[in-house]
Amino acid sequence: MEILIGAAVIFALIVLFIFFVIFVKYFNVWLQAKVTRADVTLWSLIAMSFRKVNAKLIVESKIMAVQAGLDRMSTNALEAHYLAGGNVRRVVQAIIVAQRAKIDLDWDTAAAIDLAGRNVLEAVQTSVDPKVIDCPDPRRTGRSTLDGVAKNGIQLKARARVTVRTNLAQLIGGATEETVIARVGEGIVSAIGSCNTHAEVLANPMLIAKAVLDKSLDSQTAFEIVSIDIADIDVGDNIGARLQADQAEADMRVARAHAEERRAMAVAFDQEMKALTQENRAKVVLAEAEIPRAIGDAFRMGNLRAAPEKT
Repeated sequence: MEILIGAAVIFALIVLFIFFVIFVKYFNVWLQAKVTRADVTLWSLIAMSFRKVNAKLIVESKIMAVQAGLDRMSTNALEAHYLAGGNVRRVVQAIIVAQRAKIDLDWDTAAAIDLAGRNVLEAVQTSVDPKVIDCPDPRRTGRSTLDGVAKNGIQLKARARVTVRTNLAQLIGGATEETVIARVGEGIVSAIGSCNTHAEVLANPMLIAKAVLDKSLDSQTAFEIVSIDIADIDVGDNIGARLQADQAEADMRVARAHAEERRAMAVAFDQEMKALTQENRAKVVLAEAEIPRAIGDAFRMGNLRAAPEKT
């Protein structure tokens, strides 16, 4: 009996020690959650340790949400997002920023954006404070200008600055910033090409911006184009004159080739005629060689008599 009592006492001491260690480990976190009305129980903190969840991170994120007025954000949702590999703190911060900016962003959407690999906080900040993109971007394309040619053949070199803000509704699955730059660049080149003269563009560069904005180039992208500003535009080469000169050179080469072909045909025809002349001369010589033989045959056959001598 005494042995059983001693074993029970030892077991009780071990259990008390374990609870004491857990209490000491999570007391500060639990007290912080309790004081800030984050509604995280001690048993929840203990369960987090078994699920290998960073309890301190969850509590701090929950406190941040509660202090910002997001009382409906549950602890289970935070834990689930953490276990899925998401950035809990960043998602909570993004929702708080969206709430302050009166942007409609719920937990499910923000968590989905984060798990998709997008920086949801940066996306919300870009939605609040629009971002300016250089078009073209020399760091990405290696080019400093967009080159377009007006209908009169004059080349124009343009640089634009595109102001965009995040379209949270299409952030998942929407085209990236590179697509926006490519579309705007294509639109600027096309707008320049549709002008009759380069002088029209130089006189009113906003014609390009208006033409590009009217095409809704931000469709199916993660961004919404706020404005397009032509930062600089310069006159380049006379592409039309160069093309005409190249065409004239090509035409001249073709004409020379045809003339050389005709000359070669004439030379060949001349050689043919000379050969035919030599052939005919050979036939004449052969015919002349047959005359004495014919005369001899005529004498022998009596068909040819010598003329009588005159007295």
